[in-house]
Amino acid sequence: MGNLNMTYVNPRVCLVGCAVATSVLLLASCTSDDGKDKAKDSSPSSAPSTSATATGPSEEKVTEQAQAALVAVQSGTFFASGAERVTDGVHTEAILSKGKNYKLNLVCIGSGSAQLSFTPASTGSKATIPCDQALVQQRITGHGSVRIDIDGATGATGVIAWQVDAV
Repeated sequence: MGNLNMTYVNPRVCLVGCAVATSVLLLASCTSDDGKDKAKDSSPSSAPSTSATATGPSEEKVTEQAQAALVAVQSGTFFASGAERVTDGVHTEAILSKGKNYKLNLVCIGSGSAQLSFTPASTGSKATIPCDQALVQQRITGHGSVRIDIDGATGATGVIAWQVDAV
């Protein structure tokens, strides 16, 4: 019998891939058109549409771009991630080991800004996240149950992608 080579694939890598694919599918399903022809319902005097697909990159493409930026800077051990519309905000709760350090990576692609806050407040610092494709990183400290909130400023649009790594 010949040599048998085995390849090990880290289960977290598979989990990240599945999470990214699921996020993209969920965002796409929330924004997809039902396929009906809307033109018959509009009058010739109606204002032109300003849909995101007509004025810029699709939400799906922006989400993929934001998530790719986070994958490129991953450090430490992957813990959790997600992507949301700026208008919906990020409101997530995680159980972080007390006293352990983590790194929160954020990318907001769109326009305007968003406000980052934590509960308990001693987890990390409040910050303004610009929606200009810049990577924002912050070290945070686990306190057991931790809530991360990112709320878009009035008029802000786009996608926020986030990732927590244990360091």
